[in-house]
Amino acid sequence: MSRSYSFFPLGDSAVLIQFESWVSENIHREVTAAARCIEENPFPGFVECVPSFTSVAIYYEFHRINKPDEFDTVYAYICSMLEQRMVADEAEKASAVPDVVEIPVCYGGKHGPDLELVADMNRLTPEEVIRIHSGQDYLIYAIGFAPGFPYVGGIPDTIATPRKKTPRLRIPPGSVGIAGNQTGIYPIETPGGWQLIGRTPLALFRPGAQPPSLLKAGQYIRFRPIETEEYERIREVSLWV
Repeated sequence: MSRSYSFFPLGDSAVLIQFESWVSENIHREVTAAARCIEENPFPGFVECVPSFTSVAIYYEFHRINKPDEFDTVYAYICSMLEQRMVADEAEKASAVPDVVEIPVCYGGKHGPDLELVADMNRLTPEEVIRIHSGQDYLIYAIGFAPGFPYVGGIPDTIATPRKKTPRLRIPPGSVGIAGNQTGIYPIETPGGWQLIGRTPLALFRPGAQPPSLLKAGQYIRFRPIETEEYERIREVSLWV
């Protein structure tokens, strides 16, 4: 990995590795490669990596770090260990096969009450919105806002739609929404202002499961349109319900 990143402290128990300041799939590949490298080579006291759009946070247990004398601070020692682990294998990265998760979605109707609004605002038919939304794979840049909520980038300008001025107080789990050029899926019932165009029968977050989140940053999502009958059938048999 070329030295195109910087280290910053996050309190006394975390380090932020910041890559470039703009969002792109290439930058995010660097982020996920760094997170994977560190997770596969954990240091004593390591807790977890949390990748985001242009950075990755590394959390550790301060009291478990045995700092050598040549380092002035625990932070400097952690940065040194992270630097050692961030040796990129460019050939492996170039040949890596993207991890694509298929998400079945029942669009429109009671599951997607804003589908027609999104269509009207973009001078399209609801069928065209569905075709465009399900017509490509989307990168998951980060998991946040709520447990298991994927921030997914790359929505075409043709269906981009601003958030609602007044958020809904309750959004059903599995709801698929659009906000600007992002799309996402609400994993739990929560307030939210995204335009809802459909709903998946898959549960994105189960506290008792390992891992608890179905999705993770660095994966790709592929939306597959389904009818109500298939929605109900998948909901009944899905391991993630």
